Amino acid sequence: MTTVSSKPTGKKIQLKNKYQTFRNSEGFFVNAFQKNIYLKDKFKAMDNHFYVQKFQEAVDTISLKEFTHAGLKFSVDFILESIALKIYKPEWSSNMESPIDAPGRIFFSVWVNEKSVEQKKVYYNIHALKLRNIKGYTIQARSFADDFRKRFEEDCQNWENVSVKYGPLTLMEGWIELNPDHLVKDLHFLAEKFLNLSPVIDEILTSYRSKI
Repeated sequence: MTTVSSKPTGKKIQLKNKYQTFRNSEGFFVNAFQKNIYLKDKFKAMDNHFYVQKFQEAVDTISLKEFTHAGLKFSVDFILESIALKIYKPEWSSNMESPIDAPGRIFFSVWVNEKSVEQKKVYYNIHALKLRNIKGYTIQARSFADDFRKRFEEDCQNWENVSVKYGPLTLMEGWIELNPDHLVKDLHFLAEKFLNLSPVIDEILTSYRSKI
């Protein structure tokens, strides 16, 4: 299942500082400048068509057999000022009918935005949002994050520029160098690394299954 969505709002925002960097609700870095700007113009400084095309091409050309066998699904989305590829399982969400935007969910994402393109970086991370909402489990976010990070120690050296020094909502985050000519290949590489890591999430979730 592959989706591409964009919802420019045309909402005007007034900013006080010359330059701000912060995270949006999905954990992606966002830039803002001192002037009235419109969200519909958010990709003005980067070639959004190129990156949407490359992210979609990565999904369309990856070998899906192993991902499908593991129950993993893909989406390519506009998330505020970022173009993101997400990999997720419906079972990792509080709403299996709409897992991509469920309040409680775990997902892997790879994204670019104006800031990351300027830095020549592609960011990636794993988010664990409102795990208490996932039915059938009794999960404390910090405990789940600690359990994941202990297991991730065995594999973290294989992930470039990665860190786990975040709150419990971001299990890990890192980046790779942005090379537009190799972007599709690099997205495949990160997706396959997460495919290999995903059983760890399943195993940890099993330990939090509610007892009836």
